[in-house]
Amino acid sequence: MQVITTCAEMSAACRATPRPIGLVPTMGALHEGHLSLTRQARADNVTMAASIFVNPTQFGANEDFSTYPRSFERDLELLAAQGADLVFAPPPSEVYPDGFDTWIEPGAVAEGMEGAARPGHFRGVATVVAKLFTITRPDRAYFGQKDGQQVAVIRKMNDDLNLGVHVVTMPTIREPDGLALSSRNAYLTPEQRAAAPVVYRALQAAESQWQAGERNASLLQAAARSILQSEPQLSAIDYVSIVDANTMAPVEAADDAQRVMLATAVRLGSVRLIDNVVLA
Repeated sequence: MQVITTCAEMSAACRATPRPIGLVPTMGALHEGHLSLTRQARADNVTMAASIFVNPTQFGANEDFSTYPRSFERDLELLAAQGADLVFAPPPSEVYPDGFDTWIEPGAVAEGMEGAARPGHFRGVATVVAKLFTITRPDRAYFGQKDGQQVAVIRKMNDDLNLGVHVVTMPTIREPDGLALSSRNAYLTPEQRAAAPVVYRALQAAESQWQAGERNASLLQAAARSILQSEPQLSAIDYVSIVDANTMAPVEAADDAQRVMLATAVRLGSVRLIDNVVLA
């Protein structure tokens, strides 16, 4: 396994390696959700590449960039065990050198939910993923459904800019009690961790109504909110949204032919958790 820290060396390594190449972009602090992506990338491709880069441009001024979990040596051990061939782990100055001033500005797909709650977040995501795609030129790139809006932003960017990468979305990986795996789960206190599965229970409550035939978005959102509001550890509900799973446009009355996603973001103290389920 090669660990590479410069854009030029990573580009050269990817040009020289056998194809197809599967890329798993990560910010490190790897967990089973990430590893599910690496296993699929390993199975689908001759060469498996991963990146470890805590991207500063997708963090807001009051967010957790400086304290974001980092476990670089452990991450390398996990990637080696998964059969990674190439690991791209650049410093921020390599990705954003002095004078860097070109950005990808996502459109409507990035406006609601996370885009509204975290201004500039998806500009940072889209820009760094575009750079990773152009540096590595992968045939496939792997992302988790937990970040459903992020996947939609990346798919739209990939299509609009003709980047030619097959974007593969993998299912959300959960703890036995339903909590979606996230590097930020490490921030939860024991009391918050005990309460955190309420997020998935809320999504399941609305999903059960959907399966029973309910298509009114307001009623489905209310079902999820009522579960969330019953948990005293929750300090805020940022949103409960029902959207088109491809465009992220709000849905009021779902069409059974439409891919529909129910998404939520909540806060337990200073910890912000996001989750979603695709209803259809």
